[in-house]
Order: sequence, then structure tokens, then C-alpha cells
Amino acid sequence: MGKVTYAPGIQFVNGSLAKPKKQNGHNHGDYLIGTHRIAATTNPDCNRLYLRKKVKRSTPLSAREAQIRTRFTAVTRAVALRAKDLMNMTTDQANFLAQKDQPGGKKTMKAYLWSICAAAYDAEHNG
Repeated sequence: MGKVTYAPGIQFVNGSLAKPKKQNGHNHGDYLIGTHRIAATTNPDCNRLYLRKKVKRSTPLSAREAQIRTRFTAVTRAVALRAKDLMNMTTDQANFLAQKDQPGGKKTMKAYLWSICAAAYDAEHNG
């Protein structure tokens, strides 16, 4: 395994070192990611570099994948709108707090709103 040695004065690097350029809101190109793991081990080599190459899809988008993407986009928009809706905010907060500590309850407000909006989308589009 290769080792990463930084210049004197640089203890570690964490995160994206080289990002690809953005086109139409999407990243196109290679990533260079550096990580530094802090753990109680005897191994002093805790730095890692990863290079992620651009991947070109080999199969066309299936109808099911298109449906999943459409649902995700719609639910994301619904969650963003509902989080800012003053008519539902107080009720949503009270209902969230009531279910949070129950078995199977959503632990974050965003997860709770996702469950509500996803259920509404599914009811509207699946019968």
C-alpha cells in the first residue's frame, strides 16, 4: 500500500483536494480525496488518498429508475415547501415530537417530513 507524506508544517489533509468541473449542475471528471483517520492504533499511517475516476454509464436508464428519480425529485420539493409552510409548521413540530421517541419514530424533523411527503406522493401516484 502506498504512503502519503506531507511537507513539513502540514499535519494532515481531509476532504476533496481536486474537484471536477461542474456542468449543468453535475460534476464531470475525476475526484482526488484525502482523508486522515484519527484512531487509537499503533499504525502511524492514517492518511489515505483516493482517486475516483469519472464513470460512464454502460446501460440506458430503465423505466423504474426514471420513476424513482421522479419520485425523489417530487418528494424533495414537497419537503422543502412543507418545511417553510407556516400553516403546517406548528402541527408538524408537535407531531414530530410526539412520535420521535416511539419505536420506529423518525429521529430528525427532515426524516419525519420525508415520511409524510413520501406517503402523500405514493398515495397520489399509486392509488
